[in-house]
Amino acid sequence: MRLPSRAAFAATAAVCATALAACGTDTSGSASGSGEELSVVASTNVWGSIAQAVAGDRIEVESLIDEPSADPHSYEASPLDAAAISDASLVVYNGGGYDQFVDDILDSTNHNALTVDAFTLFESGEYSDLHAGHDHGTEADAAPETTADAGSHSEDEHAGDAGETTDDPHAGHDHSGINEHVWYDLATADAVAHAVAERLAELDPEGAETYRANAAEFHASLHEISDVTSAIATDHPRAPIAQTETIAEYLVSSTGLEDLTPPDFSNAIDNGTDPSPAAIAQTRQLLLDKQVRVLIYNPQTEDKVSREMRGAAESAGIPVVEVSETLPENVDYIQWQTRTAESLAAALDTAP
Repeated sequence: MRLPSRAAFAATAAVCATALAACGTDTSGSASGSGEELSVVASTNVWGSIAQAVAGDRIEVESLIDEPSADPHSYEASPLDAAAISDASLVVYNGGGYDQFVDDILDSTNHNALTVDAFTLFESGEYSDLHAGHDHGTEADAAPETTADAGSHSEDEHAGDAGETTDDPHAGHDHSGINEHVWYDLATADAVAHAVAERLAELDPEGAETYRANAAEFHASLHEISDVTSAIATDHPRAPIAQTETIAEYLVSSTGLEDLTPPDFSNAIDNGTDPSPAAIAQTRQLLLDKQVRVLIYNPQTEDKVSREMRGAAESAGIPVVEVSETLPENVDYIQWQTRTAESLAAALDTAP
């Protein structure tokens, strides 16, 4: 996951906390019942885009990480970020250790903020018709509009219990290494939208109907993406692919593609270490021998090894599909994920 040490996070949070008195935010928003301005803060523009789709014109959502080239894994929170989170009425973030600075700031400031933690919603395994290919049990168990675990910040909120149930809609994902890039799981994006709607309805009852309607509209738009991934599963069943890192694991799972990346290579990248020479050679040969049809590549975290893998793919005529961790400029979540899925479909259609 390429994460800095917890000690580094704690130090950053401590510095931010001491600066709170000198920092303030002026995020415009709808008035709550108490007459206070509402402030919604998201850790990245991915979750900010989803929150904004729900908030609509009533509240302006602030995203702390919004640079297309930024790598959230190595992001260092500023005192202004700490002030924004401390002052927020609602904080929307990834969780799962991906944007740990949010938890650290909330903990260091003892702020009882309403929060929506996407990774906690992911682990809860709530039903959604966007869990393509998973068995969700009986129709009576269905609850598409979930607000599970989206409430006040607490230590227990982030306790992981994935795998403890026998009816896990994420069965088939590898949780041994905990892939935190859950925005590529459409059902989690859906759950976050509905959780945001419920939290905003609590903060701004006058806008409750609008927030819930916007969440329902967002849900409908997600099917534009799932239509593409379903078509990939139909047109290219179990097509072999490789990844320079597992950022798009949930996209790959939803399309039914088979990731042939050597585990030693993937595990090293995910753990923030250099792959062994043997793992690099094995991955390079996989590409040069055209054993895969597409290479999925994250340009935001490229290094010498990933560039070498991309070069091997391009020399073999294997299409490269770029995925990212923050939104490109001037697109929203739906547009971004639709384009990514369409790029993957087009690459498979033209692959050797």
